[in-house]
Amino acid sequence: MGAVVLIAAGVFFAYALGAGGKGLASAGYQVSAKFGQVGALEPGADIRLAGVKIGSVASITLDPKTFLAVAKLDVDPTIKLPSDSTAKITSDGLLGGQHVTIEPGGAPDDLKAGGEIQNTQGAVDLFGLVGQFLRPQAPASSAAPAAGAPAAAAAQGQ
Repeated sequence: MGAVVLIAAGVFFAYALGAGGKGLASAGYQVSAKFGQVGALEPGADIRLAGVKIGSVASITLDPKTFLAVAKLDVDPTIKLPSDSTAKITSDGLLGGQHVTIEPGGAPDDLKAGGEIQNTQGAVDLFGLVGQFLRPQAPASSAAPAAGAPAAAAAQGQ
């Protein structure tokens, strides 16, 4: 019985290695996108167009000059993205993982391998938004005119 279990495990292991190799063999072209905030986006996350997976995030690094996160995206070679496409980081749900959503533009020329998606929108901090809703801060502008009122009146009198 133990031998049967080991053989079945070996078959599943061989299948997993074969399926993983096929995904690597059909790697597409790589483009980059710079984001102000990547949130919990990780290498290996999906890239989706109209809800369909068209690639995956290869790596995420920090540009030391601009302090922006640079994501390298591997896109399926059969998908030709217009050069003015937009990349957005969205989440799968309130507690789900994050992925990159591509919205195609209308430019006649395509994004080439090694190119950069110029239009990007970073991740939104959902917990921060909920926290702001639950604990609204007093607007700073309401306190500023009271303190600056004598100075404004003095400036008008001159």
